[in-house]
Amino acid sequence: QVQLVESGGGLVQAGGSLRLSCAASGGTFSTYTMGWFRQAPGKEREFVAAIRWYGGNTRYADSVKGRFTISRDTAKNTVYLQMDSLKPEDTAVYYCAADRSAWSVSGTLSDYDYWGQGTQVTVSS
Repeated sequence: QVQLVESGGGLVQAGGSLRLSCAASGGTFSTYTMGWFRQAPGKEREFVAAIRWYGGNTRYADSVKGRFTISRDTAKNTVYLQMDSLKPEDTAVYYCAADRSAWSVSGTLSDYDYWGQGTQVTVSS
C-alpha cells in the first residue's frame, strides 16, 4: 500500500522560505511522477509542481515558477518542495501525490492515484 507523508509546513512571513518533504513508501516509485498540489480555503485544489522519479523532469504552475523548486532524493524515497519568496496567496494546505502510470509530468489532479494527508502552509503579510 502506497503511503505518502508530508511534513515541513508552518507559519512564515511574506518573503520567507519553507521546505516541504514527502516521504513515500509501499511502491516502486522509479516509474512514478510525484506532484505537489495545494488547496486554499474556499478554492479548488490546484497543481503546484511535479517531477518524474526517473530522469527528474519537472513541471511548475506559472504562479510558482522561479520561486518554488521540486526535487527528489531517490535513496530516501523523498520528494521536496523548496518554497522561496513566499507570498500570502501561497497560503494553503499542500498535498503530495503520486501518479503511478506516468508517461509525462502531469499537472492534472485526476491523473494522480495516491495522496498524502496534507500539511498547512500559512504566509503572513
